[in-house]
Amino acid sequence: MDNDDKTIFTIKPYIKKAHFYETDQMGIIHHSNYIRWFEEARADFMEQIGHGYKKIAEKGIDFPILDVSCEYKSMVRFGDCVQINMSISELKNSRMTVNYVITDADTGELRTTGKTQHCFYNNIKMKPVSLKKELPEVYEVFDSLCS
Repeated sequence: MDNDDKTIFTIKPYIKKAHFYETDQMGIIHHSNYIRWFEEARADFMEQIGHGYKKIAEKGIDFPILDVSCEYKSMVRFGDCVQINMSISELKNSRMTVNYVITDADTGELRTTGKTQHCFYNNIKMKPVSLKKELPEVYEVFDSLCS
């Protein structure tokens, strides 16, 4: 695909309001919830590009996580609203790396950074596969957004 032929997507950040049940004993968001927020942002991203997780799974493809990392910069508390920006930083035929930046939606203060690494897995054949071969239309969108 030539660069001139690439579809341009404007990906909106995922907005998340911190819920009380997500807090810990100290009244801040429990560290495990940031990983869930990464997943919520990815699901929102997939919907925005027209290839939601449900639609992809119905075609037999999953994106299991191989690795996850998260670095906490400042606390998020109950009622805070955060903005989660994500980007694909690496894309190979059978893998991708997704980066996340969480900022306070009002002040822009950096709260958290992280990344997840995924493989492309055919849940019918029960093995890793090349997304470029299995779902080239999805691979092309990921490739066009890879930074």
